Amino acid sequence: MKSHKNLLFSCMVLLLTGCASGYKTINPDTLNYSSRADDKSVTLEYKYGVLTSRYARKETNNGMRLVAVKITNNSGRDLTFGKDIKLTYTNDSELPIQDDEVVYQTLKQGWAGYLLYLLLTPAKLTTSSNGAQTSSTPIGYAIGPGLAAGNIIAAGAANDNFKAELLKYNISGSLIKNGSTVYGLIGIKSDNFDAIKVMVSAGSVAQGQ
Repeated sequence: MKSHKNLLFSCMVLLLTGCASGYKTINPDTLNYSSRADDKSVTLEYKYGVLTSRYARKETNNGMRLVAVKITNNSGRDLTFGKDIKLTYTNDSELPIQDDEVVYQTLKQGWAGYLLYLLLTPAKLTTSSNGAQTSSTPIGYAIGPGLAAGNIIAAGAANDNFKAELLKYNISGSLIKNGSTVYGLIGIKSDNFDAIKVMVSAGSVAQGQ
């Protein structure tokens, strides 16, 4: 009897704390940016802490920071991000920007843990009268698999939305035309929230039309 109570308690804790979370879209083009850096008439604005819920916890636990950036090019020439425009820390070391797939695999929600809800499958609802059991209804077959499937589906949908936004705001190798502004999401391997600078090369770049 004690083991059944422990199992039920564990499942209730999982039920209350282990549910999948949705993905709250970041939309870098709608953010208010509080940090800024300039170089050769190119302005960088950026913001840490743009993830929420499970994604924010994965960010902290895995030493990864997702940063929303806004880059405005008024240099008089077209510039390519990653070639003509680079992001560095204040000590001039280049940011360890990660590939989108690495960011996604590192920060996405896992789903295997939700299989623990299947432990609820044997659960029964019993009633008694005068100390004697009068009925027993198997409710676990609906609750256990239902919770497991529901959370796995919810986590998958949230991860799909997360990946779609990473791809939408991938600016790696993007041509930023003179007079234009681009918005992006970049993942960097870091445990900190260090200040970021923008560095623009002095090399020749084709003029925009």
